Amino acid sequence: METDKKQFRTVATFVDVMAAQITAGMLSDNGIPAAVFGADSSYPSLSYMKPVEVKVNEEDYDAAMSILAAADKAE
Repeated sequence: METDKKQFRTVATFVDVMAAQITAGMLSDNGIPAAVFGADSSYPSLSYMKPVEVKVNEEDYDAAMSILAAADKAE
């Protein structure tokens, strides 16, 4: 039996959980569901060893990267 498995792709990595959450929120505000992975560590100060990732559905990857690139240009 084949199951419907969604594939996720990483669009950004951070050592700061708050920055990852802001990025995920910006993507969500633009209609792209995004989630933060790796933010649930008991030792948040060790995030440099395993960065926090923002991931989107594979089919939203290109649109998410365009939004992030536009945001970088605006800064």
